[in-house]
Order: sequence, then structure tokens, then C-alpha cells
Amino acid sequence: MPSDTRTLRLSKSTRHACAFLFVTNRFRLQSNAMKPGQELIDQGLADLADGRETIAALLVAIGSPRLRRAGVQVPNHTIATPEHRLYEILAKENPDGAHSKYNSLIRRLVSFERALECGT
Repeated sequence: MPSDTRTLRLSKSTRHACAFLFVTNRFRLQSNAMKPGQELIDQGLADLADGRETIAALLVAIGSPRLRRAGVQVPNHTIATPEHRLYEILAKENPDGAHSKYNSLIRRLVSFERALECGT
């Protein structure tokens, strides 16, 4: 071990305070603090659990790997290509604005995922 390496020693109370802050920030999703796009993600989680193929459910299906890594319990789904299915639904609703709407939804998903990972 290099001689210039120092070990940081924290008191027991400081370690407990750090652990408390980590846990509260990690699971803030369960508190009243809303994250950007959370209303859409919450709706998508409920829709996936009920087996509904909605815009919100497809968005959650798209983000399910990253959401699961962040600790969100995403219901299992059988949607093979949620990206394509989401675009198809958006194109039926508004053919001229589907691309813009799709990109907007993906940005909201990514914003939520980043906020969740950062604990903000």
C-alpha cells in the first residue's frame, strides 16, 4: 500500500448519519417527493401490473432494465419490442407528431431514471 494513502476514520454516529442519508435518498421514490416524470412512471407500473398496453406501460417496459437496477419493482411483461409498439400507438394518434412525442416521452423516462439513480 502506498505510504501516502490515508484511511478515513468516521465516528459511529457519523457512519449512522451517512447510512441514514443514503437510505432515505435511495428510497425517496416511496416518499412524497416527486421526481420528474414520476406520475407517468407510476401510471405505467400500474398499467403493466394490470396487463394494459398503454403509452405509460410501454414507456415503463422500455425502461424496465434500468428501473430494476435502480430498485424499482417492475412487473414482468411479454411485450417483445415496446419501443416499436409505443411508436405505432403514437403514429395512430398523430402521424405527423409521433416522432416528436416519442422523443419527448423517452426524455421524460431518462430524466426520471437519472433522478432516481442520483437520489434527487
